[in-house]
Amino acid sequence: MSYVEMPGAKVPIRMWTDPATVEDVALRQLQNVATLPWIKGLAVMPDVHYGKGATVGSVIAMQGAVCPAAVGVDIGCGMSAVKTSLTANDLPGDLSRLRSKIEQAIPVGRGAHDDPVEPASFHGLPTAGWDDFWKRFDSVADAVKFRRERAVTQMGTLGGGNHFIELCVDTSGCVWLMLHSGSRNIGKELADHHIGVAQKLPHNQGLVDRDLAVFVSDTPQMAAYRNDLFWAQEYAKYNRALMMALLKDVVRKEFKKAKPTFEQEISCHHNYVAEERYEGMDLLVTRKGAIRAGSGEYGIIPGSMGTGSYIVKGLGNDLSFNSASHGAGRRMSRNAAKRRFTTQDLEDQTRGVECRKDSGVVDEIPGAYKSIDQVIDQQRDLVQVVAKLKQFVCVKG
Repeated sequence: MSYVEMPGAKVPIRMWTDPATVEDVALRQLQNVATLPWIKGLAVMPDVHYGKGATVGSVIAMQGAVCPAAVGVDIGCGMSAVKTSLTANDLPGDLSRLRSKIEQAIPVGRGAHDDPVEPASFHGLPTAGWDDFWKRFDSVADAVKFRRERAVTQMGTLGGGNHFIELCVDTSGCVWLMLHSGSRNIGKELADHHIGVAQKLPHNQGLVDRDLAVFVSDTPQMAAYRNDLFWAQEYAKYNRALMMALLKDVVRKEFKKAKPTFEQEISCHHNYVAEERYEGMDLLVTRKGAIRAGSGEYGIIPGSMGTGSYIVKGLGNDLSFNSASHGAGRRMSRNAAKRRFTTQDLEDQTRGVECRKDSGVVDEIPGAYKSIDQVIDQQRDLVQVVAKLKQFVCVKG
C-alpha cells in the first residue's frame, strides 16, 4: 500500500497503515504531535502503536527543535545483522548448548561484564575513536556522572524487554547472526534527565501534552541535549558492535570444524535523531521505532521471537522522510499480553525455536505482536526485501 493522509493541525499525518487499526490513544498522540509549532512533517510507520511520551513508529521532522520523548528512553536502540558462511546443514540437532554459550558470553537483563570489554580484544574490530568516546563522557550531564563504572561494564550487554540475540536461517539455508539492543541504563538515565529539563522550560508550558516538551535551537539546553544524545547514540552503536564480536567468537568456537566466515555487518538505529534536508529545509528528524531507508541503504526489520525477520534495502521515499518500520510493532501492551497468554501458549507459539519459554518472557510472545509479513507488505513503497530470516535460537534477558 501507499500512505493514507489524515488531517493534522500544522501538518498532515501520513500513515503507512489503515488508521482504523491504530489505537485511539496512539492516534491522539499523533494528533498532538501535529500541533507542535516547530513541526514540518509527520510520517507514521505500519508498526505504529502507543508509546510512553510519544508514539512508537513515528517519524517527526522539526525545524529548530527536537522532542526528547519522541526519541524515547533507549537512545540509539537498533539492530545489527551479519550473514555467515554456515548453512542449516552445519547445525547440531540439540541447540541448547549453543544458546547456553551465548548467554555465558553476553550478559542479559540487568547484567554487566565483570571486566570492561575492549574492542582491541577482537581481531578486525575498529578501535579508532574508542578512547576519545570515553573521554567525552566527562562532558555529559552531571546527573549521570556517577554511573560511569556501570556504563563501562554494561558496554557489550543485551538488556531485557524486547532486546534479543538470534541465530537465523534465510530461505536459501544460510545462517545469519542478529541482535537488537541500545544504550542500556546510561541512555535511559540521560533521556530521563533531559525530558525532565525540557518539561520545565517556559516555551513548553502551553503544549497540549507535556510529554512533547522540546528543546529549541541556539539554547544551552539544546546544546546539552544534543551533546548527550549523540554520545548515547554512539554508545548504542559500540554496544552492538561489541556484542556481535562476542557472538562471532561463540560461533567460531562452536562451529570450529566448519571454519565460519562473516560478511559485512548491517547496522541501524531505530530510536534516534538525525540532521537531514527536505524541501530546501534543514530539519531534525526524530525516528522512534523507525529506521532510515534512504535509497540503497540496508536495514533490518525484525518480527517477534517466533516468527522471523527481514533484511531490506531502502527505496528513498521522501514522503516518509526516507524511513521504514523498525519491526512488527506490538498489538497489545505487556500487561495485556501477560493477562491473555500462558507459558503453554508461549511454548506453542515458539515451537522449533531454542529460547526461554517461562513466565518471565510471556509478554514477548508472538501473539502480542502484529504480523511481520503484513507490516512488510504495507511498506512496499519504502523498502524492498533482500532476505527473509527465521530464527532457530533466540536469547532474551
